[in-house]
Amino acid sequence: MDFTQAIEIAPRIYWVGMYLKNDPFQCHPYFIKNGNESVLVDPGSMLEFDAVVEKISTIASLSDIKYIILHHQDPDLAASVPEMEKLIDRNDLQIITHSRMVPLVKHYMIQSDYYEIDKHRHRLQCGDLYLDFLTTPYCHSPGAFVTYEPNSKILFSGDIFGGIEESWEFFAGDNYFEKAKQFHAEYMPSRDIFNYALSKIEALDINLIAPQHGSIIKKEKIAPLIKQMKALECGLYVEKEYRDELIYTIEALKQKDLALLASLKALKEKEEFLFQKAKMADMGEMIGNIAHQWRQPLAINNTIISILKEKSQREILENSELMVKLKEMENNIQYMSKTIDDFMRFYHPGKRKTNFSVSDVIEHALTIMEPMIKKAGIAIHFKDFGVSYISGYMNEYTQVVVSLLTNAKDVLIQREIENAEINIVLSENENRIVLSISDNAGGIPKENIHRIFDPYFTTKHKSMGTGLGLYISKMIIEKNMGGTLSAKNTAEGAVFHISMEKSNG
Repeated sequence: MDFTQAIEIAPRIYWVGMYLKNDPFQCHPYFIKNGNESVLVDPGSMLEFDAVVEKISTIASLSDIKYIILHHQDPDLAASVPEMEKLIDRNDLQIITHSRMVPLVKHYMIQSDYYEIDKHRHRLQCGDLYLDFLTTPYCHSPGAFVTYEPNSKILFSGDIFGGIEESWEFFAGDNYFEKAKQFHAEYMPSRDIFNYALSKIEALDINLIAPQHGSIIKKEKIAPLIKQMKALECGLYVEKEYRDELIYTIEALKQKDLALLASLKALKEKEEFLFQKAKMADMGEMIGNIAHQWRQPLAINNTIISILKEKSQREILENSELMVKLKEMENNIQYMSKTIDDFMRFYHPGKRKTNFSVSDVIEHALTIMEPMIKKAGIAIHFKDFGVSYISGYMNEYTQVVVSLLTNAKDVLIQREIENAEINIVLSENENRIVLSISDNAGGIPKENIHRIFDPYFTTKHKSMGTGLGLYISKMIIEKNMGGTLSAKNTAEGAVFHISMEKSNG
């Protein structure tokens, strides 16, 4: 193709962009020829201005442009509008955008009037040209939308379906998702919000998608691409800031306790300090679990609010639907509250020995750990022979179970085990209750198995482990509760046994 010329992608519809060599972030304006009511879609920045003007001039007079569509407010799309206004030189020129965008794009010093789609039933008719505007809130700005031309069945999708391509192709190839996923993972706020937009687009009969970035997508590639996009984790789901902060905190605490240990004279003080340090490390893991469990209900509630607000503004919100959505939001909030209750139950110190059910402790530990374990693709199985009680400190026993599950999860992930699984078996043996936690990660190296309960011994990366978990776990079970904690290798992997004397419930 000759990218120095306008390219007709459908009858009366043209690509009028500029190919920026060695630039992975291509920007694409489009022109709809419609007599003296022609439409310029996403005119671009000043980098492409001269090329865009030249291409349009080969198709029509610039003064034929009556409408300029701005799908969002960013400069790569809107910065050239003031200069375009000067060349078009029409008093009736209108900027088509969403009312949420107007307070932002006005800072480009745009002089023309605004055609706000949400105040015009999300449609434009000029002669025999019809354009439908579908709002796609927060993809990637609050007032974002896409434009559908039903006659040619072309969707001007703005940022959605945009790609970052080192080797740019005018039409998308079979591997286009690989070129588009980074852009969407970074710019779309969450999978739920993104899927809300995709569900609107999916309902359209589309022959061609013309995005602002990346490649134009032909009909046969649209449905498979949407399916891949719907499964993409983006925005909230890939945020790693909380994890980076946690790693920094753990590393900082480790350095502090190393300095403090030198000055501790009494063994009791040293053990208490190490116990609290291990508790903080386990808390970090649990905070990560809570963050993971909260993301989905938060994103869902955010999507519900956006949908309700949009329908309310368009006066199509029914009371019955409102009550259903409010109930759904209430259920999500109750779920989030329950995760906090689980966390508080774990963290609250309990220094009084009680008789407690080991089965209940395991179920509680799984409530905390199971979401992250399943997210890692690890199967977890729990086999219980029946009601079993032991005497001790329930919260500390829970801490040991969480620590052992975390270690199993981490080693399965680190070694990239296929068909990874964790098995939990609760049994009774000669008046003792034995809890066994095993994995299929290949076992503990022979040279390390005799050291795994030593303080500060770890085979994990320094950012992932403190070397205190198993040491504190053994101290809790054997010194504080009078039981035994042991480890051995099997043909599949490692197995840890916690053995405690049975008590009456």
